[in-house]
Amino acid sequence: MNQIIECVPNFSEGADQEIIQSITGEIGSVAGVQLLNVDPGRDANRTVVTFAGEPEAVIEAAFLAIKMAGELIDMRIQKGTHPRMGATDVCPLIPVSNISIDEVVVYAGKLASRVGNELQIPVYLYENSQSDKRRSNLAAIRAGEYEGFFKKIKIPNWKPDFGPAEMDAKRGATVIGARDFLIAYNINLNTASTNIANEIAQDIRETGKIIIDETGKKRIPGTLKYVKAIGWYMEEYRKAQVSMNLTNISATPIHVVFDEVCAKAADHGTEVTGSELVGMIPLKAMTDAGRYFLQKQGITHVVNETKLIDAAIQAMGLNELAPFDPQKRIIEYQLD
Repeated sequence: MNQIIECVPNFSEGADQEIIQSITGEIGSVAGVQLLNVDPGRDANRTVVTFAGEPEAVIEAAFLAIKMAGELIDMRIQKGTHPRMGATDVCPLIPVSNISIDEVVVYAGKLASRVGNELQIPVYLYENSQSDKRRSNLAAIRAGEYEGFFKKIKIPNWKPDFGPAEMDAKRGATVIGARDFLIAYNINLNTASTNIANEIAQDIRETGKIIIDETGKKRIPGTLKYVKAIGWYMEEYRKAQVSMNLTNISATPIHVVFDEVCAKAADHGTEVTGSELVGMIPLKAMTDAGRYFLQKQGITHVVNETKLIDAAIQAMGLNELAPFDPQKRIIEYQLD
């Protein structure tokens, strides 16, 4: 059985189709790689690309895409609602079949070394690839974003793992690492208020929020473990969203996240109108969600896969902003 890994690079360009197609063209040029999904966001100014294949082919395709992104994207003029630090902001590698996370760590290290040494882009390792847990979290690495990295990269504790300890003004810096499946997921609110969206994000994300009282500063954890969240306003949709990364979908599945955001939205005087998947999702996450929402309606006998997926799409409003095609958005269907 062939070893298969998935790669989900995030590029800091979401509007210029010529640039996006040039980057994805590099991926598609590598034999043994299957381009699964390209998901651009204009307001976020970010494109999430998903591809998969045998490990050596995947890291070759990722290297070529990172190289092309660095040539075509100019971080000196790039703006968008999504936090970012480089033309290729983050490039995770994920085990899919017949390969362990430890083996993927080795491939991520090969890619990171090549990007740092051959392209001279500062590279930070993260998640399972990073032995120093103080700098394994993407949010901690990216804090300060592109603008702040010219100073941050000079701090000894933030020296890159590969490449020069000098911020690249045009290409920025890149984060590479091995991790498990992650769902990038946005929930739409019936409000344009970024403040409300941020308050909900702070209520539910694992890191919670910092409050100041008579005893000083203290952190109040959020209600959902393994969830990272921020709030923003999307001019494209004329809605505020709670934008999230779900980093352990076995412990905190997508349907639990949806219901919790609905509850917190009500606490803040608004409501959820639907949601948006960025990139792709494992089949089990969708069927588990469909089963959950049907059970809430008292329907317990449905086992048909298509009906479970349809129930999840309807319950979470995944069709609100754009048609949701399971054949294109569920990773197992694309790999088949």
